[in-house]
Amino acid sequence: QLFLQHRLPRGVRHPMTAVLRFRRSSAGGTARAMTAADYPRARRLLTRRDPVLGGIIAACGRCGLAGSQRDHDLRAMVESIVSQQLSGKAAATIFSRLVAVFPPGRFPTAGEILAAPPASLRQAGLSAQKASYIRDLCQRVADGRLDLDRLEALDDEEVIARLTQVRGIGRWSAEMFLIFRLHRPDVLPVGDLGIGKAIGRAYGLRRTPTPARILAIGSRWAPYRSVASWYLWASVAGARPGGRAISEA
Repeated sequence: QLFLQHRLPRGVRHPMTAVLRFRRSSAGGTARAMTAADYPRARRLLTRRDPVLGGIIAACGRCGLAGSQRDHDLRAMVESIVSQQLSGKAAATIFSRLVAVFPPGRFPTAGEILAAPPASLRQAGLSAQKASYIRDLCQRVADGRLDLDRLEALDDEEVIARLTQVRGIGRWSAEMFLIFRLHRPDVLPVGDLGIGKAIGRAYGLRRTPTPARILAIGSRWAPYRSVASWYLWASVAGARPGGRAISEA
């Protein structure tokens, strides 16, 4: 079995124990962001621990995760909602149309989005459901129930718990925020279609791996599972990191 072909953490005798040992979690417990010094360290560690992933790293070269960082909390959350279940190209098109609804030069505030006619959001290409998710997000930000500025001080699981209170924000969207906005080093989005596809291809699996199997295979990548995720996305032709997810409705 594939599980037994990969070295598990010391003291772990069964792959499902590895899943339990890692708190049934695809995110680490740190509130620390990646630094420039982390990238060469991550590449060395991942290559040493996992020859299969090491081959992907050698083929892809320098990690582009730092250059993919978002610099605006609300924008990052809105973009993650728009991207759900869409290809990267389709998501980028709809997102650009949404931004164009508002005055140019900056991303709109939560209040400005709430003040926009719902029909204008639909005309940008949003479904009624996604428009309602974005409005719920903005309402929570506007009334103070969700303080985006405080998320940076929270650990990964606390960030996920806060964000998933918003309608339409599931674990995948919260993990995209952790990776692409808070620059957290140890997040493995097991619900991402691109990650599952990349692992299945790289490890020669007959079927798309389940979340539990992805966690077991990826346990050796800690504490740099975000970097591993970027390389897995990059290994799939046409994949856009964070561009697709299973339904979070």
